Amino acid sequence: MAERVSLALNTTTTTMASSLRTQVSASRLLRFSSSGSKLSIPSSSLSFTRSLVSSPLLSQKRCQAALVNRSFSSAATTHCTAATDPEQLKSAREDIKELLNTKFCHPILVRLGWHDAGTYNKNISGWPQRGGANGSLRYEIELKHAANAGLVNALNLIKHIKDMYSGISYADLFQLASATAIEEAGGPKIPMKYGRVDTSGPHECPEEGRLPDAGPPSPANHLREVFYRMGLDDKDIVALSGAHTLGRSRPERSGWGKPETKYTKEGPGAPGGQSWTPEWLKFDNSYFTEIKEKRDEDLLVLPTDAAIFEDPSFKVYAEKYAADQDAFFKDYAESHAKLSNLGAKFNPPEGISI
Repeated sequence: MAERVSLALNTTTTTMASSLRTQVSASRLLRFSSSGSKLSIPSSSLSFTRSLVSSPLLSQKRCQAALVNRSFSSAATTHCTAATDPEQLKSAREDIKELLNTKFCHPILVRLGWHDAGTYNKNISGWPQRGGANGSLRYEIELKHAANAGLVNALNLIKHIKDMYSGISYADLFQLASATAIEEAGGPKIPMKYGRVDTSGPHECPEEGRLPDAGPPSPANHLREVFYRMGLDDKDIVALSGAHTLGRSRPERSGWGKPETKYTKEGPGAPGGQSWTPEWLKFDNSYFTEIKEKRDEDLLVLPTDAAIFEDPSFKVYAEKYAADQDAFFKDYAESHAKLSNLGAKFNPPEGISI
């Protein structure tokens, strides 16, 4: 997958958002305390590293919740069981919506969920060796895979949410964030289920090389090799490619795209990169129409993008989605949900709906 971007917010907006988030957190804290659910709040302020701004103080000294010190590093070996509280999932979803509305980080959250799930190998039966949506992407060893460049920023963006809801697994949080980002960008409702169990340590991370490459020698064959290994088909490949309607590629991270274009030079958030569509924070079918026309040199077309109109089987779906956004939304929702479940172990086995 080509690189997507995390975006910074100006100081004034961050201050307002921090105040609101603290009020919302306190309100949810009272609700969870009264309902008997457990909620973990860190005792010190959380910081977003590198290009990210500081998050608000989430300390609640009088709270009866347990204090948990978590980190996204190779030393993290805490085993997280499945999310079993639908109310925590619902509340976390609202916090994700707030994050999206202030940070404009839809693309990188979609990518986070995809890259955790996209390591699945249908030919391996054992869990978690088969890969898939199991939260292993939180470990440094997997974050250092070339295809995951920049995703540490996505983890930092959602760290405060994970700290607030100890009953939600990382695997569930990644997929919840990804689906919510699609929906909040104007995309279809994704028929998700939750209850994914997390891996217990970095020794359970998959080997590097299971994710797609943007510029392989034979793009169509490469896409089939990777996605067929996951148990997906040509329709899934083309529908999921349509998510490139969101986001930008940064050459300093992925090696693809321009440093900036007329569509990205002013952000929102950190400027720069090259997008696939003019409105790169809006989920629609414009990816297909723009790839088909190839009329704007400021819009990105990767070799794997061009393949969906060059390969005869892919082209059937690409033409359909360029002409009919409703058809694209229907197929995309099904394919996204399918991808989000790949390789996952659910507890309870039937999953949890919210």
